[in-house]
Amino acid sequence: MMRWLLCLFCLAAHADPLPALRAQAEGVTVSGVSSGGFMAVQLHVAHSASVSGAGAIAGGPYYCAQGSLFAAMYNCMAPGWWTPLPPLQLLKARTDSLSEARRIDPARGLAGAPVWLFSGTNDHAVKPEVVQALRAYYTAYRAKVELVADKPAGHAMVTDDRGGPCAHTEAPFIVDCDYDAAGALLAHLLGKLEPRARSETGKLLRFDQNDYAEAKAISLDETGFVYVPAACTGGGCRVHVAFHGCRQGASEVGERFVRDAGYNRWADTNRLIVLYPQAIKRYSFFTFNPRGCWDWWGYTGADYATRSGAQMRAVKAMLERLSAS
Repeated sequence: MMRWLLCLFCLAAHADPLPALRAQAEGVTVSGVSSGGFMAVQLHVAHSASVSGAGAIAGGPYYCAQGSLFAAMYNCMAPGWWTPLPPLQLLKARTDSLSEARRIDPARGLAGAPVWLFSGTNDHAVKPEVVQALRAYYTAYRAKVELVADKPAGHAMVTDDRGGPCAHTEAPFIVDCDYDAAGALLAHLLGKLEPRARSETGKLLRFDQNDYAEAKAISLDETGFVYVPAACTGGGCRVHVAFHGCRQGASEVGERFVRDAGYNRWADTNRLIVLYPQAIKRYSFFTFNPRGCWDWWGYTGADYATRSGAQMRAVKAMLERLSAS
């Protein structure tokens, strides 16, 4: 308990600015869990000219919720007879319309993009057909899709050496399934990787997210994280964005996700910076987000899934800062 309280005190402390690391501006990759999976898909689709691939664990199709919390909770997580998933044709037509209106990057940029998807057989929060619908969505744009759906995982980030029992769905939502999801998705998105480090050798830095938005107003934590391998301080590294899930941000679980999700040791040996933006709970009438989820249904505004969405703009600005000199 004392260690947890000390961790929260550290998180509340002043954070430095996000460093300018001369990272590669193009070829950014992204992944996430649950709401973070939906957010990863949104960032990829909206910015496909610079975001080259996406991984989603328990995520669903772009614009699935269509601005509705009810649709998000039912049609897009636990679809049934009365609450079916939106038809693929509808979602593709909406994507194409946003593309033609230049509110997202041209949808043709999704062709050939590597996409890695995961659905646990014990995940009862986001049903398998939702992830299958995401595969169908990307396939419609001729993306290079891989779906892993044979692991007995609950609704969580899946690792081969960290977290609770594989089938569990409980905080901090990290489970040990003897399967390295971070390594598998990074290999699909980036190509052949060097073996991961035995332990972290880079630095996990905190930074002030208020530099990129009025953080609290759009349900962002004041502090975000970035993992910087020693080899990346001199510039030229690629960037991967990792979105936590609902109730999985640092304000809820401390550094568990940013330390134990499995990305950092791969980053150390593969010249990869990992950006960990952070969302928080928000109970405002105008921004109601009681579980600290990323916005994939519109709680920050009707343009949430486009380049002008509040959270999307903040994350894109963070990426621009990392690529600056």
